[in-house]
This record gives sequence, C-alpha cells and structure tokens, in this order.
Amino acid sequence: MLWAVGLKYTQGFTKLMPSLWTFGAMAVSVYLLSLSVKTITIGTAYAVWTGIGAASTVIMGIILFDEPLTLIRILLVLIIIFAIVGLKLTSN
Repeated sequence: MLWAVGLKYTQGFTKLMPSLWTFGAMAVSVYLLSLSVKTITIGTAYAVWTGIGAASTVIMGIILFDEPLTLIRILLVLIIIFAIVGLKLTSN
C-alpha cells in the first residue's frame, strides 16, 4: 500500500525523493511477500498481498486524496477483506 500511494507523489518518477521512497517500499513489500510464501501457498500469499494492498490503497485514497467515500466503495472493500480472511482461513 505504501508504494502504491507513493506513486502519486512521484509525479511519474520525476521527483527524486518520493521515487526513492516508493522503490524502497516496493522492495520491502516484495521481500515480505517472499517471506510469507515460506509458510503459506503462493496463491493464497499473493491474493492476500494484493487484497490487503488494494483495500488499504482505496482507504488511503479516501483519506489523503479526497477520493469519494460511497456506500458501494465501502461494501466492495469489505468484500475484499472478507475474501482475504476466507482465503487465509482455508489455506494450509
């Protein structure tokens, strides 16, 4: 989520510090994903990784960038969260 939000601040990677911060966040994010696949299946790990990123990026967009907060957006984010939990609960 941090790197996705960071993309907004890089202005197409024309701003040095936000770009470096964003690349650093990307590296940490992928590293943490690589650790998770040691203990859970790749499909579940990747789905959880992308789901958490998607849901939290929508929330941060609402908070930081005044993106619309509507009932349908809230419901869809909740569906993502429930799916993440369900995948994790049913994985080995």
